[in-house]
Amino acid sequence: MSLKILCIIPARSGSKSLPHKNIKIYNDKPLRSHSILHAQKSKYNMRIIVSTDSKEYQQIANKYGAETPFLRPPEISLDNSLDIDFIKHTIKWLKIHENYNPDIILQLRPTSPTRKVDDIDKALDLFIENIDNYDSLRSVIEFDKYPYKMYNIENNILIPLFNSVNSITEPYNSLRQLLPKCYLHNGYIDIFKTNIIENNTISGKKILPFVMDYNNNIDIDTENDWNTLL
Repeated sequence: MSLKILCIIPARSGSKSLPHKNIKIYNDKPLRSHSILHAQKSKYNMRIIVSTDSKEYQQIANKYGAETPFLRPPEISLDNSLDIDFIKHTIKWLKIHENYNPDIILQLRPTSPTRKVDDIDKALDLFIENIDNYDSLRSVIEFDKYPYKMYNIENNILIPLFNSVNSITEPYNSLRQLLPKCYLHNGYIDIFKTNIIENNTISGKKILPFVMDYNNNIDIDTENDWNTLL
């Protein structure tokens, strides 16, 4: 199956939890450049675009071989901007200016510099093999912090998130070993069909899991994350 694959790497400049995290130097290279190199080394032929609002970031991305045909508008480069905002902008821009319409989007976040190229290829293999049955793929890790034992607080009263799960009542009082396994989206690899964006989603209704080892949970978002990586 011959599919057009577009890799989008987001890199806005306004991070407040870790200022300019996307260009901090890790292993002698800006953090964001590692994701560019990961995509370049994939066995799949793909177009690699960095979506950024910064001319400085744009120049760095070009240096490492990524395309930056536009600057992301400031109104979708805010702290509360969503992934779907810059993805929709990218797809619309490419369609209008180049009549380019990819079949699959691969999103590689720059905050995962230790990502393995082999995992990208395996995830693409898996999604393409099952593309007729799924809208998207997300990498996940098994997680030991069970939501079945979590609460909201309303009017100073603890309200369980789950009153039952499967045949277990009061799962918040149950043994952990009896509860269903839970998985956390680790943000390493996201793949989805381009056409689902028309429904204002980048995951769709059927998400294919790509289960990774628990140690694949490096996501640089804060100063503490950065210090742990170093």
